[in-house]
Amino acid sequence: MSVILSARALRKHYPKVKAVDGVSVDVEEGTCLGLLGPNGAGKSTTVEMLEGLVTPTSGEIQFRGKPIAETNYRDRVGIQFQNTALQDFLTVRDNLKLFAALYRRTSSIDSLIEACRLEEFLDRDHRKLSGGQRQRMLLAIALINDPDLVFLDEPTTGLDPQARRNFWELVLEIKRRGTTIVLTTHYMEEAYLLCDEIGIMDHGRMIASGAPAQLLADHFNDTVLELPAIEVDGRELEMPLVRKTDRVEILSVDVNRSVQQLIAAGLSLTHLKIRPRTLEDLYLHLTGTELRS
Repeated sequence: MSVILSARALRKHYPKVKAVDGVSVDVEEGTCLGLLGPNGAGKSTTVEMLEGLVTPTSGEIQFRGKPIAETNYRDRVGIQFQNTALQDFLTVRDNLKLFAALYRRTSSIDSLIEACRLEEFLDRDHRKLSGGQRQRMLLAIALINDPDLVFLDEPTTGLDPQARRNFWELVLEIKRRGTTIVLTTHYMEEAYLLCDEIGIMDHGRMIASGAPAQLLADHFNDTVLELPAIEVDGRELEMPLVRKTDRVEILSVDVNRSVQQLIAAGLSLTHLKIRPRTLEDLYLHLTGTELRS
């Protein structure tokens, strides 16, 4: 695959803050890149630079091998912002027509209505949409100019589980059509499902990047056994334990042996859960667990 978007040594410094400090990234055409990181990690500033909305202090961004200033970049990208202000009293159909009028090249509005499943509320005032319906409309607006590359900024934040999964299906369909996607999200399951590559940022730097499954294999060689904390309290176990609020995690490189040890110690395994390592484990391992504002 060819690289559609490339950034080298991006930096964005403010008088008292180094928001982004030397980030490099390549996005291959037709793939989905996910950017993850805690609040203040620098990912929002990085994305704003990649979108062409913020000028880097230093570094270079290229679109199809050329600096974005030398291309028709803004015509070829779409953006679904985390928060979007729309004109009052317009219907979903009105909004699609309004944004289509801003571009020389556009997608078929009918095809977007079908792709984003807008038929049932097409003539409804956008202020009366549910959260999931609004996000589907905003996705259609982001695709109105038939972009080669679309940025999705935490598009499922605040959605209920069903609406979130419905939105994932739309994103996967868009990717199957060949559109390249850059996604920011705080949902690890979302990143694992949608993204071909992920980058984890912290303190303005890219601290890990790669395919989700490969990153997990690179950082972990164990399996997690979970038991309710009440089952383990007061018992001496010669096993590596990680105590959580209501449960205990046992990190095991040999599940069979660990289960035999638990049985020998007289523990009930009725509520035992065995799971592989997840992106959430990796995220917390790399960025820590402290609360950030």
